Amino acid sequence: MPYINIDDLTDKDKALMEVNQLKTEIKLERWLTSKCCEELKDYIQGVEEEDTLVKGISEDKNPFKEKGGCVVC
Repeated sequence: MPYINIDDLTDKDKALMEVNQLKTEIKLERWLTSKCCEELKDYIQGVEEEDTLVKGISEDKNPFKEKGGCVVC
């Protein structure tokens, strides 16, 4: 995708770009925030048991666990 320098565009080009962007945005389906929050909360609670950020990584599957101890002589 080519880079567009806004400062090089004419006012007409800027207005045309804005109109095209608004036409794209008007086609988006809108949802109520309350409905989205409920669905998101239900999803998070549904996968909570599988989430490693919540329950952690088991020691036998942890690739970063210490292989051996450190000995200082």
